[in-house]
Amino acid sequence: MTLLAVWLALALLAGIVEMIVPALVCLFVAVAALLTAALAWFGASVAVQVVFFAISSLLLLLLVRPLFATRRIGGAGVPSRTEALAGKLAHVTEAIDPVRGTGRVNVAGEDWAARSAAPVPAGAEVRVDGADGIVLLVSANRK
Repeated sequence: MTLLAVWLALALLAGIVEMIVPALVCLFVAVAALLTAALAWFGASVAVQVVFFAISSLLLLLLVRPLFATRRIGGAGVPSRTEALAGKLAHVTEAIDPVRGTGRVNVAGEDWAARSAAPVPAGAEVRVDGADGIVLLVSANRK
């Protein structure tokens, strides 16, 4: 098997692994292998090919991967349903008891479990401060 075939096989294998485990690592190994295959095609020595492959793999991983990773992996993602409720007014439908951890509120026509640092009677108006999972964290509405 020629070195050209070895580099092409490595590129194919790395591409398949990247599709199975999308970590944006094998993709750049595959690209480096393809570039090194071009060197093999033009007759570069084995030592030059190995050094070129190592350097190009490292440079692609260190310089290009962060650009892709911030867009693909580090993006804002899908906001949770509770994030959209922060700052909205809610009406307490079941008294909120901070000791027992019970209470319910209605926000924009939806019923939610709620928790507060202070007791809040049913019928009161509160402001949604945030969420802990699917439980809204609320506080008394200061007008």
